Amino acid sequence: MYNDNDKEDFFESTPQEPAPQKPKEPELKPDDPRYYDKDDEWEHIRPAARSWKMWIGFVACGIILGALYGVYVWFFTPYIEQSVQYGYVEKIERRGHVFKTFEGVFMPYKSLADTIEPYSGDILFSTADDHLAAELRRLQLSNIPARIEYSTYSGTLPWRGDSKVVITAVDTADVSKIYPVPLQHPLIPTPHLEGGHGVEP
Repeated sequence: MYNDNDKEDFFESTPQEPAPQKPKEPELKPDDPRYYDKDDEWEHIRPAARSWKMWIGFVACGIILGALYGVYVWFFTPYIEQSVQYGYVEKIERRGHVFKTFEGVFMPYKSLADTIEPYSGDILFSTADDHLAAELRRLQLSNIPARIEYSTYSGTLPWRGDSKVVITAVDTADVSKIYPVPLQHPLIPTPHLEGGHGVEP
């Protein structure tokens, strides 16, 4: 049978002293000469590897910078600049609830004068300049040929106008210098040319 006397008595046993712990060596710093005397193949002075969080931060910064650059190119940088057209201002009006801009329609002279090719369409333009808008309205009401310079953007902005075509300069145009051969078209008033050529509007 099982005898309890054979079991070691916990309270009568001799307590064992814990093994002495080795004192912790002080951590050496780079300004201590012993710092460079370690025999671990210089592992202690190698820079720590970059963590995955740092790489995620780099990728996120790259995506944000790329998106900002795309927005800048799409909305603020014109892909066509200093383009010139001759024709007539068909309509110009002021629009907008918060940002007031001038929107209009321009009829290119070449499209009107070409009786062979089909009409290519009007140019829808915008401008936020009051002086340019006043000059465009004057040319419209006087039925005077106009020379416009404009830039074309990839996207529109509310304070720039509803159209991607933004007029930057406007002036009157002498149709006789654009087309030396007088053209007779019911929609195009041709000014009188020197030498007796041309048709009075």
